[in-house]
Amino acid sequence: MVSGNCRAQDLEPRSYTNVPIDLEFVAAGLVYSHGGLSPAPGVTVKDAQLTAKAAAVGYARTFALFGQSAKFDVGTTRACIEGSATFQGEFVEGEQCGFGDPAFKLSWNFYGAPALSLQQWSSYKAGLVIGTSLQVEAPWGGYDSDKLLNTGTNQWVFRPGLGLSYTQEKWQYGLNATVRFYSDNDNFYNDVFLEKAPQYSTQIHIIYTLDSGDWLSVSGNYFFGADTTQDGADSNDEERNSRLGVTYSYAIDKRNSLKFNASTGFITRVGNDFSTYGVFWQYLL
Repeated sequence: MVSGNCRAQDLEPRSYTNVPIDLEFVAAGLVYSHGGLSPAPGVTVKDAQLTAKAAAVGYARTFALFGQSAKFDVGTTRACIEGSATFQGEFVEGEQCGFGDPAFKLSWNFYGAPALSLQQWSSYKAGLVIGTSLQVEAPWGGYDSDKLLNTGTNQWVFRPGLGLSYTQEKWQYGLNATVRFYSDNDNFYNDVFLEKAPQYSTQIHIIYTLDSGDWLSVSGNYFFGADTTQDGADSNDEERNSRLGVTYSYAIDKRNSLKFNASTGFITRVGNDFSTYGVFWQYLL
């Protein structure tokens, strides 16, 4: 078991859409997750049930890059996780609180997304947008090698991505693919040296924009890989999982908006089988 298994895979609608440049946003939210773990064959953990409550904060800025729109954002969480399981034939339970690993992300829409100011935005008509991104997660969150479950991972994660969106009147369709590369964890539970293979992920989104400007998205993903070795021994824990989710964005006024999302595991071989609910407030500076 690694702490990454307790995080639901992100579903990110509108990741590759054009936005006005020279804007700054701050965001804050609450996330609740509950469910079980599906451990790898042979792992001596059974009947694992976990509940996670997290507060998240983030900042984003849009800017021009080679004449097209780009965005930089950073975010982190503070989480408390409690759960129970049967470990090596004995019932165990506990609680762990701490900061999650902060994530830094640079996104660039290199096709179909001209860099426009907010004043120029009214004349823009969206069509096909293609972009790329790079996210880095730093191993600065809470971590204790004496614990099976942590809020941090003690691993660097590098996540390049490629995606597109196509807008036709009130409908928008999104597709993206990413890969996560993990550094080794030389301080895993019981002094084990943990290596993790890349994880590959695809996402699809169908988004409808309401007359008020609010929007609703139905999303799904499929991710695979991320099998691990412990002290050179194969753990037989390759993931082949998928999640389904919905997101609703409500504009309070020109500067404030709320976003509600919910997702659940659809197919789970190894890893998380959570239902996750979140609400986020976003403010335009």
